[in-house]
Amino acid sequence: MNILIKDVIALLPDGTTPKTDIVIVDDRILSIGSIPDDFHADKTIDGTCQFAIPGFVNAHTHASMTLLRSYADDMKLMDWLQQMIWPIEAKLHSDDIYWGAMLAAVEMIRSGTTAFADMYGPDMERVAEVVEISGLRGVLSRGLIGVAPDAEKKLEENAALYENYHGTADGRITVMFGPHALYTCPPAYLKKIARKAQQFGAEIHIHMSETVGEVESCIKEYGKRPFAHVASTGLFENGTLAAHCVHLDDEDFSIIKKYNIRIAHNPGSNMKLASGIAPVPRMLKEDICVALGTDGASSNNNLDMVDEVQLAALLHKVDTRDPLAIPALTAVKMGTEYGAQALSLKDVGRLKEGQKADIVLFSMHSAEWTPCYNPVSLLAYSGKSSSVDTVIVDGKILMEDRQLKTLDEERILYEAKRTADRLTK
Repeated sequence: MNILIKDVIALLPDGTTPKTDIVIVDDRILSIGSIPDDFHADKTIDGTCQFAIPGFVNAHTHASMTLLRSYADDMKLMDWLQQMIWPIEAKLHSDDIYWGAMLAAVEMIRSGTTAFADMYGPDMERVAEVVEISGLRGVLSRGLIGVAPDAEKKLEENAALYENYHGTADGRITVMFGPHALYTCPPAYLKKIARKAQQFGAEIHIHMSETVGEVESCIKEYGKRPFAHVASTGLFENGTLAAHCVHLDDEDFSIIKKYNIRIAHNPGSNMKLASGIAPVPRMLKEDICVALGTDGASSNNNLDMVDEVQLAALLHKVDTRDPLAIPALTAVKMGTEYGAQALSLKDVGRLKEGQKADIVLFSMHSAEWTPCYNPVSLLAYSGKSSSVDTVIVDGKILMEDRQLKTLDEERILYEAKRTADRLTK
């Protein structure tokens, strides 16, 4: 489909926000500013009083955990996992994974997310179905628990996921390997994952240095900090997306830069679980790629990337007592352009000729957008996801005028409620 977005305020890669036209042909942006003489629009979108940005990239989440939203709150991380989350996850079956991911897709599209990195399982094939149906981009990995009795089976499931789904859905699905964390994956298991990922040319998605306790336990058991320990297994050789990375020292920074590890910063989840504050200003200053993620809806408790942009912009100001720590534009880029880089999504994350047409339009016809001196600042400090009007992924419209085009929202809400009731009985 050929789409023309007319007279829209657009966030360009250099941070400028001109009023312009965006020309989309099939799945890509053909031009910004000028309309080719031979271009014929199948659809024209009136961009008046709208703000166009690249779609948000949720760099770390557990989509199907939407089913556990508000189930277990105000707990310490390990108590939360061991007492509440892992026992109920043992009850999950294929349809639960599907409807949880469907609920996540509704929430993500409605809040302007166009791509997400999901580590979960079992039955990640059902999440791939959701990506196919919804029109989103998904970077999927089977969560791997090395201390589980079926650890080898999980690894083979991740391999099968890669073989069967990597590059499918017109390239919207990519697959990584998902070792959960070093405290659930012994060194020998991490080495197996590293070899398997290398065999496929796949990258890694892992939780790293989320809590003080994790770091202290690693030092006690292995005599090394988490990054040094995992590096010794060869896991980082494959390209790595590391979630959290809250508690780091100089050695950790050296390892992150050596292996070009990309970071998924989860300010909302880290705040709610009292994990700490990641040293994001230093990461950015040292040219480390830092993206934003929501984590799962059971620890956030939403998948709203507008919230994460605002938290990232504010949290590090108060932590460093520096009002320039994370400027508005940097926070927005962490949620868009840097997210695409972190997930190794080619030609995604910027409004630019030749890039994939993954675009979100915010309606600016509301109080929080008025007056508009700087739309980037408005998005970072006062914008609401309820202002998301239109969502386009790969040149296809997933939502327009707040109406979902690919998903049956009422059916999904019904099935999600029914599934959650069964799980928690």
